[in-house]
Amino acid sequence: MPRSRLVLLVYLPTALLAFGQGLLLAILPLHAARFGVSYTWVSLAVSAAALGTLITDVPAGALLGRIGLRRAMTIGAGTVAVTTFALGMPLGGGFATLVALRLAAGIGTALWGLSRHAFIAEAVPPSERGRAISVFGGINRIGVFGGPAIGGLVAGAFGLRAPFLLSGLMAGAAFALAVVAIRPGPSAAAAMPAATRWRVVGQLLRTNGRDLTAASVAQTFAQMIRAGRQLIVPLYGADRLGLGPAEVGLVMTAGALLDVSMFIPAGLVMDRFGRKVAAVPSFAVMAVGVAMVPLATGYLGLLAASAVIGFGNGMGSGTMMTLGADLAPRGATGEFLGLWRLVGDSGAVAGPLVVGVMAEAIGLNGSAFALGAVGILAALTIAFLVQETRLTPAAADGGTPDRTPARDRPRAAGP
Repeated sequence: MPRSRLVLLVYLPTALLAFGQGLLLAILPLHAARFGVSYTWVSLAVSAAALGTLITDVPAGALLGRIGLRRAMTIGAGTVAVTTFALGMPLGGGFATLVALRLAAGIGTALWGLSRHAFIAEAVPPSERGRAISVFGGINRIGVFGGPAIGGLVAGAFGLRAPFLLSGLMAGAAFALAVVAIRPGPSAAAAMPAATRWRVVGQLLRTNGRDLTAASVAQTFAQMIRAGRQLIVPLYGADRLGLGPAEVGLVMTAGALLDVSMFIPAGLVMDRFGRKVAAVPSFAVMAVGVAMVPLATGYLGLLAASAVIGFGNGMGSGTMMTLGADLAPRGATGEFLGLWRLVGDSGAVAGPLVVGVMAEAIGLNGSAFALGAVGILAALTIAFLVQETRLTPAAADGGTPDRTPARDRPRAAGP
């Protein structure tokens, strides 16, 4: 597929939504805390969107083959736009309204995210998939880079509700672009009956159960530290260091700057050397950065920790999505990716909840160290238990390259 089509259909609307969500990263925990609830309830508010995505992943995967890319993208973006904009309206409502609206936004995110992921998996050749998905992940990171600082500045000038209004407008622009630019048409998976697609997925799970279990565990740990970092940094900055919304936003943006700078190298590494070569160092470095958070004694210390976290996350840009695309069986991409994203989103929900619950039990410092340990577990699981899924290079004797994905090649003897 021409890169220009990917830009219009995937990358540009992704940038709009990513920037809109980035506006809320530093603001949402602070907004939730204004209701006077505990850390556990704040973590629930932060996790609510991920929870909505989690419960919708599998149904969205099943729907994708029926409703097609255009409907999935427009319904998803429209839902995110309406629910996010509503949070900025002075209509009253309490903490429960906040959680409910974020839950609904997560449902829209599931449809939006899965449709884009499946589209890239089907449209881009495996040999170029790492670069295409790393750009996709990098665009999300660009939104995260600019979003927190701007969200903090907007909140400082106009109040904590203002970033929600701006975020809703960004999602509305993505919705409009999807309506105008994407031509109606059936999904590629629609040619295969739904029951057959699920049989294909079931066969893959039966024949590659061990590999998929290890990959799923790694995916869970990986998303836990990625999501948990978005809570531990602003809470520590506000509660322990006394930083304001604008300062917290700048801290998170500094980390996002390094994050953004790594997505092109990450894609090149994945396609040339393998998915694991990018993923293992990524989560190990993130673990070090998270462990640095409770050691910070001021603004500069937290800034350094955020920078290390961002650099580590950027090293693994798109790794988990690329791994899922590599493992997805032909003809049932949507169904499999729905399950794959369910696993990852379970980790995304668990990450902030673990931070919140452990902060109540052992304090923010202990919670940060525990989250760092999760990152180490992610790195070790990928290093020792997950098979490489990159296409194999040509044989050393000049033979024809084996272009069969690792999941379809016979397993070698031994561990």
